[in-house]
Amino acid sequence: MSDAPEQPTPTPFEPSAPPQPPPIAAQPSSGYQPPHPTFAPPPPQYGPPYAPYGNPYGAGFYPPQKPRSAWFWPVILLGSLAILSLFFWAIVWSAMHSATDDTNTTGFGSSRIAVIDLNGVILDADKIDTQLRKFGDDSSVKAIILHIDSPGGGAAASQEIYHEVVRVRQEKHKKIVASVESVGASGAYYIASGCDKIYANDASVVGSIGVIMEWTNYGDLYRWAKLKSVVIHAGELKDAGDPTHDMTPKEAAYFQSLVDNMYGQFIQDVADGRHSTADKIRPLATGQVWTGQQSLPLGLIDKVGGFRVALIDTAREVGIKDEPSIVRPHSAKKGLAALINGEADDLFPNPTKMLDKSPGFYFMWK
Repeated sequence: MSDAPEQPTPTPFEPSAPPQPPPIAAQPSSGYQPPHPTFAPPPPQYGPPYAPYGNPYGAGFYPPQKPRSAWFWPVILLGSLAILSLFFWAIVWSAMHSATDDTNTTGFGSSRIAVIDLNGVILDADKIDTQLRKFGDDSSVKAIILHIDSPGGGAAASQEIYHEVVRVRQEKHKKIVASVESVGASGAYYIASGCDKIYANDASVVGSIGVIMEWTNYGDLYRWAKLKSVVIHAGELKDAGDPTHDMTPKEAAYFQSLVDNMYGQFIQDVADGRHSTADKIRPLATGQVWTGQQSLPLGLIDKVGGFRVALIDTAREVGIKDEPSIVRPHSAKKGLAALINGEADDLFPNPTKMLDKSPGFYFMWK
């Protein structure tokens, strides 16, 4: 007999009972019960950063990308061209529409009052003259108001607008009224004097009847930089006003005669427009300005009042009993529309204007 221990007889497999958790010790009086380890959730298995619930393709493997269609880039290109074409034709249509309709109307009806804004320094007469002619020829426009806020400007430009105002009044029998907002001085007052009436606020500045001529002499700068100005001319006064040399007494007398002549024209035109005489205007032509309140007893304006007063008074005088309809010129076009119509002078200034340093004659208050 062998002394080896007896092996137990195998029995059919029976699943063993699951291990039981150890008994829970008594808890502190706070009542806190720690979670049973059996109920702890399994740790999450993260895949790549974009797959928080695991990567079904396995770690380090990504789904294959579907190749783009052969039409993808042609469609993008054609769509871009279509959008650019629509944008271009929209600009062309806007430019053509503006060219055929250059008025902006507020209100309805055929009895309208046109308002033309005259702002800033007056350097060119063409724009205002064109607007005056257009409204002068429009039978639905019963009167024109020049809404002025300007210190004046070029002598010739101011005078040209003045004569156009007078012409439209006389030939088209159109009432034209000036309404001064803040400043209506020098060349701006020159233009206003050609109107049927002048309105100004109590604190508006009007007047400054006079002429000024000026330029910058940089001869000392030339000499400091050891530069020489070479000028060949025929005629003793041909280079008068050359900013590289001092003015001679003869040149000063020459320019003074020009200024005096323009000054006389200014006084006479104001006297004609105000239905007065040169002798009465000359004492006021000292170059100084007055407020609207001061200028009324001097005869420089007709009534103290703002734009609204001028508008209602003018409407009643031309037979408009209700609220007057106002028509204004369209504002100047900018950007690509201006380029298409050739009206981009403000966008791209003419280099020749920046190089122009010649003396100028101005009806301007400074």
